[in-house]
Amino acid sequence: MEYQTPLPPAEAEAAAKNDFPGEGNETRMIMAALSTLPPHNLAALTSSILSLADARRRRLSALLTSPAAFSLALAHLHSLSLPQKTHLVAKHLLSSLHHLTSHFSPPPPPPPAAFFHHRDADAALLLLLLCDLLHRHPDLLDATPYDHWRLALAAHYRAGSVLSHREIGVFYGGVLTPYVELVSRCWRFVTGDGRGEKKAEAPAAPAAVVALPSVDGGGGGGGGECVVCKEAMEEGRDVCELPCRHLFHWSCILPWLVKRNTCPCCRFQLPTEDVGGEIRRLWGFLVDAAGCGAAV
Repeated sequence: MEYQTPLPPAEAEAAAKNDFPGEGNETRMIMAALSTLPPHNLAALTSSILSLADARRRRLSALLTSPAAFSLALAHLHSLSLPQKTHLVAKHLLSSLHHLTSHFSPPPPPPPAAFFHHRDADAALLLLLLCDLLHRHPDLLDATPYDHWRLALAAHYRAGSVLSHREIGVFYGGVLTPYVELVSRCWRFVTGDGRGEKKAEAPAAPAAVVALPSVDGGGGGGGGECVVCKEAMEEGRDVCELPCRHLFHWSCILPWLVKRNTCPCCRFQLPTEDVGGEIRRLWGFLVDAAGCGAAV
């Protein structure tokens, strides 16, 4: 299938102007970032989102048509505290952000914690469907007996929940727009006001640190000096190279990365095992791709 333009003409023009009437700041930012993708990258992203949405739709349909499966998922959801529910949505958001950013060239390093167990995935989908229902019909569940929640959610889902989109036309936003809107809602759910509280830096993930290559200190783009200790790189001595191509003595960079996941020179971010830190890292990647300069 040929794609002549990265986005539908109206949406591409809106992205260029950073103006998507009727959408939130987060949705505008993400769509502006996606408008920078080459057509073949956007086609691949759209196809993968369609497959992912179809899998989620089948799973939700299975939950809503099985009283036993629905009861188990709802009971698990009710057993979670509010911070635990927020963490569920955060992990769902992280998985979605990883999916979006993996189609950029080059993509950011993948998060080490983007996936979670089936029981939690079911609870997250059910929670998002409940939030969507309450967003559109705030009083519906209050007037519905608890035993009939499954039927009420199923009716809402069939009527057109943000989780049940079936369109396949990329030119009209049938795939991208519902997915991006759901990502934006998850972002606002997790961060509260859509901006989020500024957090302390998290340490780099051990797996990301172990994967860093050793190079000869006499070459590369390190400028000949380790900015941590201010001493020269010695030819013939192995030093650490970060993905941003900056070089450091191993003895200098390892203590640094135990405390923070950023490059001392350019603030490039390595993956971290903190879900919130990974969300901020990938969200910042989209912000930069959109040319916003700062989180919206």
